[in-house]
Amino acid sequence: MKSLRHAVAVAVPALVAIAAAGAVATVFATARRVVTPSARSMDTEILAVDTGAQTIELRRTPDTELPGRYGLFTTGTYGYVKLGAVLSADQRKVRRKLLTQIDIGAKVDRGAAFSGWYYSTPAELHLPYETVLIGSPAGPCPAWLFPAAPDAGASDSPAAKTWVIQVHGRGTTRAECLRAVPVFHSLGMPTLVVSYRNDGEAPRSRGGSYALGASEWLDVDAAIGHALRHGAERIVLMGWSMGGAIVLQASVNSAHRDAIVGMVLDSPVVDWRTVLRFQAREAGLREPLPALAMEALSTPWSARLGGAEQAIPFDSLDMVARASELSVTILILHSDDDGFVPSDASHALAAERPDLVTMPTFTVARHTKLWNYDQTSWTTAITDWMSEHISR
Repeated sequence: MKSLRHAVAVAVPALVAIAAAGAVATVFATARRVVTPSARSMDTEILAVDTGAQTIELRRTPDTELPGRYGLFTTGTYGYVKLGAVLSADQRKVRRKLLTQIDIGAKVDRGAAFSGWYYSTPAELHLPYETVLIGSPAGPCPAWLFPAAPDAGASDSPAAKTWVIQVHGRGTTRAECLRAVPVFHSLGMPTLVVSYRNDGEAPRSRGGSYALGASEWLDVDAAIGHALRHGAERIVLMGWSMGGAIVLQASVNSAHRDAIVGMVLDSPVVDWRTVLRFQAREAGLREPLPALAMEALSTPWSARLGGAEQAIPFDSLDMVARASELSVTILILHSDDDGFVPSDASHALAAERPDLVTMPTFTVARHTKLWNYDQTSWTTAITDWMSEHISR
C-alpha cells in the first residue's frame, strides 16, 4: 500500500506537469496560426469530373452547396477553375456546372480549395488597368490601377476624383478584390487594388507575420498618399475580411484621413477577439485556451513565442469599443451565416454608430461570398449607398 501511495504521489504531479505543458504548447500553437501566413487550405474534395458534360462533383459542404458562381483551386493540370450553378445534390455530394473547360485526359487531384474569388487575374475583367508600385514603409507594394472609364465623364468630375482603394483579406491576395472593380468602374471611379506586407506579393517584414491590421494599415496609408498624388481628391476604402480591420485602422490613424469619405466592408473583422473566440470554438478549443492565446499575443515577452513580431494590440483593433472615433459613412456587407468571421461585431458597430453605418441584411452566403451568392443584391447595396452618401 505504501508503495502504491508513493507511486500515486509521484505520478499525479508528473501528469499535471505534462497536461500543463500540453496546454502551453496548444496556446502558442493557436497563437502562431493566427499571425502566420499559411498556404491555402484544401477544404474541398473533388469526387468526379465529367469532361463530356463539363460538370464536377464535390463533397457536399456548407460552401460547395451554395448557389452562384465560384472558383476552385485545384492541383494537377488546372490550377484554378470556375464553377457555375448547382445541378443536383444529395446528402453526400454536389454536382455543379464547370465554367472552365476541362479537357479529356486532364489530371485533377481530389484535394481542392473552394473560393469566392471567381476572377483570378485582372485581364479577365476586360477593363483597362496597369500595374503600379506603391512605396510603403515595408517597401514597394504592387497594386493594380483601374482608371475611370473614358466615357464616365470629364477627368475632373467628382466621380473621377473619388478613388476606391481595395484591401484583400488574410491568406489571400489582390485577386480577391477583382469582383468589386466593375461596380465602381460603372460609377466612373478609379480603383486601386493594393497589396500589403507579408501577403505573398508585397515585401516580407523581418518576422514575416501578420499584425492583424496593426501595422498593415501603414501600407494602405501609403496607397492613399499615392492616389492623392495622382489626381484623387477623395478616397473610399474597401476592405475584405481582415482587409476590413486594416482599413478601419487606416481610417482612424492615417495622416490622410481627412481625404477618406467612406468605407465599404465586406465580411469584415471589426473586433479580433470576437472572431478568434468563434474560430477557437469551431476548432474544438475551449476556454481558457483561446483567451490565453490572445493574452500571449498581446504581451510583449510572449508575442514572439506566439509567432508575432510585436505584441498585438487587441484593444486598439476593437473598433466597436472605438466606435466614437469613426467619422465617415460606412457600408457593411456581412452575411449572418458567414461561418468564419461572425457578424456579431458588425451588428454591434452598426448599433453603436447608426448615424454612420448602413448594414443591409444578408443571410445564407458564406464568408466573403456575398457577391457570388447574390450579385444583384450585393451590387445594388453598393450603388445605392454610393448614390446616397458618396456621389452627391
